[in-house]
Amino acid sequence: MNMSRCQNGHLYNPKKYDKCPYCDADVLEENQNSQQSRPQQQEQNQPQTGEKTLAYWDGQDGSNPVVGWVVCIEGVERGQDYQIRSERNFIGRSEDMHISIKGDQKISRRNHAIISYNPKERNFVMIPGADTTGIVYINGEAVYSPTDLTPYDVIDMGESKFIFIPLCGQHFEWENEV
Repeated sequence: MNMSRCQNGHLYNPKKYDKCPYCDADVLEENQNSQQSRPQQQEQNQPQTGEKTLAYWDGQDGSNPVVGWVVCIEGVERGQDYQIRSERNFIGRSEDMHISIKGDQKISRRNHAIISYNPKERNFVMIPGADTTGIVYINGEAVYSPTDLTPYDVIDMGESKFIFIPLCGQHFEWENEV
């Protein structure tokens, strides 16, 4: 695979992106920050309903219930739990990640890995991040492609270890309880 390097030194796949997706992310972040300083009047012009994309399990009220957790059992965030929601949960240090692990500098800032819950198949899958150099391990085995997660699997990322605890699956599903 031929990678390109942008003027800021980021590597990216030119077959997937016309320009550096990391630099675009910085521009997006700058735009979001500048919008926060605009007057509140502009927020009133935004549509209030019907515009938000909902996940498979999102209710009409916008709720997206917890389907499982990862709990840090070793590392700087030891004892901290992280909620897993239905569908894709992006993991990284950045606060805009679904699972934000702030204390471990060896975990990529963005998209180190993904934990996905498929509500139709009732299974959890660990997917390694596409644009990270860090390797994710499940029970000591390196993960290079989507890998099923089973209860109490130990996930190694950076200098931290996490235990996977599912809520939903073959024995419980929110759809059956509503």
